[in-house]
Amino acid sequence: MSIRISTVRPKTSILDKSLSRGKGEVSISCYALLFLELVQYCQNRVYNVPELQNKLAEIGQDVGVRLIDLLFVRERNCKREIKLLNMLLFMKSTLWKTLFGKEADKLEHANDDERTYYIIEKEPLVNKFISVPKDKSSLNCATFIAGIVEAFLNGCGFPAKVTAHWHKGTTYMVKFDDSVITKDKQMEER
Repeated sequence: MSIRISTVRPKTSILDKSLSRGKGEVSISCYALLFLELVQYCQNRVYNVPELQNKLAEIGQDVGVRLIDLLFVRERNCKREIKLLNMLLFMKSTLWKTLFGKEADKLEHANDDERTYYIIEKEPLVNKFISVPKDKSSLNCATFIAGIVEAFLNGCGFPAKVTAHWHKGTTYMVKFDDSVITKDKQMEER
């Protein structure tokens, strides 16, 4: 006769769980439905395409602010980037992989302006399942992603304005504040 002793584990709350990577996969159809509802929600509260894009960018900014701590705790052991190029490469790779499961297609620097960088994505996930009516042909739902990127950069100490444009797919134009370029040059001189 054997006696079996089992241990009873106390239930753990969500606050006790690690921030390390869990299973980060989300069904693409679930995502598409959720984003479609978000776009419709915003569309019902605005009168024109620029207002709709601004609303999507605002919601994206809420997401971007929340991603800062999560990514730097997970990926960098709480160490933040202080150099501009390193931050841009972190966004192109780690931020994009976290959000979309792949890196952004390209990162380019503007030839005529040292403050301007471009993140190029041939087919953003947010535009993949959106059908745009002819009367709203200028609508680019990637302004949502532009809002995420802008809030992420601003929250990390790299003040910038980010806009989404139709060029080579979708191009996110990142225009940094003069103070960012000055600070980066001073760090290079050290």
